[in-house]
Amino acid sequence: MSSAYAPQIEKTTAILRRLLNEPGMLIAPGAYDGIGARLVEQAGFSAVYMTGAGTSMARGFPDFGLLGMSEMVDNAAVMAGSVAIPVIADADTGYGNELNMTRTVREYEARGVAGIHIEDQVGPKRCGHLEGKEVIGREAFLSKIKAAVAARRDPNFLLIARTDARAMMSLDEAIWRANAALAAGADMAFVEAVQSLEEVAAVPKQVHGPCLLNVVPGGRTPIFDLREAEAMGYKLAILPGLMLKAAIEAGDAALAELRATHMAPRVNGTVAQIFQRFGADEWDALRRHFQAEAKSA
Repeated sequence: MSSAYAPQIEKTTAILRRLLNEPGMLIAPGAYDGIGARLVEQAGFSAVYMTGAGTSMARGFPDFGLLGMSEMVDNAAVMAGSVAIPVIADADTGYGNELNMTRTVREYEARGVAGIHIEDQVGPKRCGHLEGKEVIGREAFLSKIKAAVAARRDPNFLLIARTDARAMMSLDEAIWRANAALAAGADMAFVEAVQSLEEVAAVPKQVHGPCLLNVVPGGRTPIFDLREAEAMGYKLAILPGLMLKAAIEAGDAALAELRATHMAPRVNGTVAQIFQRFGADEWDALRRHFQAEAKSA
């Protein structure tokens, strides 16, 4: 049973660390609910990313920092409970100062999330590929990173330091912040919204530690073959909007077909077969097991 109800031999934090220690680059497609997380797992990917933008949009809001920690943590818990693969989650700014950051790390960790990224934007934050962002000062950012490092109880819980300084300052400032965050104890650096292939290539060369690449079609960063990103030295690539974009486009197409034809669009598979993708056989077997035990008692 691929869920929180199945026995876990190895914690997902340890699984994620092992994956990142292997040669090459880990790809974590983005999802925003249990359905998307399960589809990512069934497609054969070894990790899934919880998109903050998708989490916000699933609640009817743009990615303008309108959700609080509890809403984000609750969604991460649903996703972590839906799959056996590691979940890497967006934790925005940590939702306040060092004390808020401390609680944020502990809440995500307690929900079975394998890692989070935390950023240096001024709250309320915005999508990293939009105009109008602001970043906090260097000292404030590093203080929050140190609080996050001290807060985790599982040393394998992955802390990714994200900086949005490229957009309103410079790439040099973003590189400085990434390196300073790694020196403060972060496990990985995430330089958001680099703006050319040259900048993409510069990040893993100039950052003294593992680097994350954020793949956002329609955003600031060029889209290219992820095998090239691996060759550049990136260790993790996230695709936050992958399942979100697919759901919106498929939904628009289904609704347009219904409106035009007055017929429900055809689907692949029966209702029972769809439920099987979400553990129906395992749940049925569990009930039969207890019913058999009751009969033999």
